[in-house]
Order: sequence, then structure tokens, then C-alpha cells
Amino acid sequence: MHPLAQIRQNLLTIRERYGVARIGIFGPMVRNDAAPASDILIEFREAPGDRCVFQPRRHGNVSMAEGSAARLTGAVLARFIAGLTVVALLLFVPAGSIYYWEGWLYMGVLFIPIAGAALYLVKHDPELLERRMKMREQESEQRTIVTLSAIVFIVGFVIPGLDFRFGWSDLPVAVVLAADGLVLLGYLIFFLTIRENSYAARVVEVDAGQKVIETGPYAVVRHPMYLGTILMFLATPLALGSFWAVFAFLPLPALIILRIRNEEEVLVRELPGYAEYRQKTRYRLIPWVW
Repeated sequence: MHPLAQIRQNLLTIRERYGVARIGIFGPMVRNDAAPASDILIEFREAPGDRCVFQPRRHGNVSMAEGSAARLTGAVLARFIAGLTVVALLLFVPAGSIYYWEGWLYMGVLFIPIAGAALYLVKHDPELLERRMKMREQESEQRTIVTLSAIVFIVGFVIPGLDFRFGWSDLPVAVVLAADGLVLLGYLIFFLTIRENSYAARVVEVDAGQKVIETGPYAVVRHPMYLGTILMFLATPLALGSFWAVFAFLPLPALIILRIRNEEEVLVRELPGYAEYRQKTRYRLIPWVW
């Protein structure tokens, strides 16, 4: 693997662990014909003691970068399997049947794109995947919102299975399919957002070197990822064949609005240029509405 690719895959870890501000490579390192003693110039934010050079070295047949990529891929795979398992249990245990076809269709519509997006990010933006593996919110308000959102999701996924078991709803197949289309559209908006913004972490924080993103979906609204999330999960109950589960998901937009308000306070305070971006891109979530 080229040294640049190795550095890019490990950049987030190097910055956080060693306080690195910038890394520069030159000469034989760029041409990929470096000797073991070839150096990489590094500028530190603070003196890290005797650590002054990061050299990609190979241990056996696996480089440091490849080992890091393998660990990240394993962590992503474990998170994916856990999410798939939890959603399946929330749907099919209450349904009491494996013949809950709306549940199978929904899981395919949701998890196949998730798998594709994860594979894309492993190859093209592993730093973003590392950021999105973080779960611990720094802001106490955000921790409360996450807890309440988890309750909404659990209740919202349990009700459709019960609905299937007891026959509370009788939605036309066309409505279910249309709702699955909206779920897919919501995830597409979500993916286009994280592809545009490598700092779109799962938690609310500002990383060193983070910049304001004003292109792609961010040129339309300031929080396109949340727009995709709302669309995806408000369509979820109908995609699962349940009218009654719609009421369980209704608090979600309000929780996301609260999250956005707190997040913008953090971004204005800690991210240079965000206040100017707010003036340029007026709408937070829905164009011409809010």
C-alpha cells in the first residue's frame, strides 16, 4: 500500500494519540520507492516527548495501516451484525412468525444500503467510519435526547410486530411499497450527506481541523442528514405494515429539532465559520419552512 494511503487510513488515530497537526511526505516516499530509513516530516501541536517520526513499517505480511483497517472493518462488521440482530428481534419476536413479509422487505431495504455504504466508507473514508463508531455524547442535553430517541425506536419497532400478530392494521400493499421507497430515499439523503462531510460523526463534537461544509446537500439545508433520518423513520411504520406505529415515531422530529438546536450552539461556539454559514444557508432542516 502507498504511504499516503497508509497515513490517510491512520490519520485520525495519529492526530489524537500523538498530537500531530500536519504530516508531510516527499521524495522517495511519494514515489513509493522509500527505504526503511526514509522519513516523514511531522508537525506537532505540542511536543510529544521523543516521538518525532511516524514510519509505516511492515510486520510479517501486514502493515500497520492494514492492521488498523482490519480492526476497523471488524468493528464495523460487529456493529452491523448487532444492529441487524436487534432489529430482527424487535420485529419478529412480537410478530410471533417468520412470515412477516413486511419485516423481511423492510430489513432488506434498510440493511442492504447500510452494508453498501459501510463498504464504500471502509475503502474511501475510514476516518469517518472511526468517527461514527463513537457513541458517547459530550453534551448532557444530547445524552438525554439519545436516551429518549432509543425509547422511541424500541417502541416504534415493537408495535408493528404486534400489529402483524393481532391484525390491527390492514394497509394496501401499494402503501407498504411506497413507504419502503421513502425509507430508501431517506437513507440516500443520509448517505449523500456523510459522503460530502467527512466530519459527520454520530456524536455532537468538533474535531481538530474540522471545516464548515457548504457543498452538496449542505448548500440546501444545514442539517440534511437529519432530514434523511426523519423521512426514513416516519415512513418506517407504514413500510412495516402498521398504521398504529406511526404514533410511536411522531416524537422523533421534535427530538431531532432539540438535537439540532443544541448542536448549532456547539458549532457556533467551536467551529470557525459556522456562524457565517448560518447566515448564508438560512434553513436548518426543510427548505422554505425551518
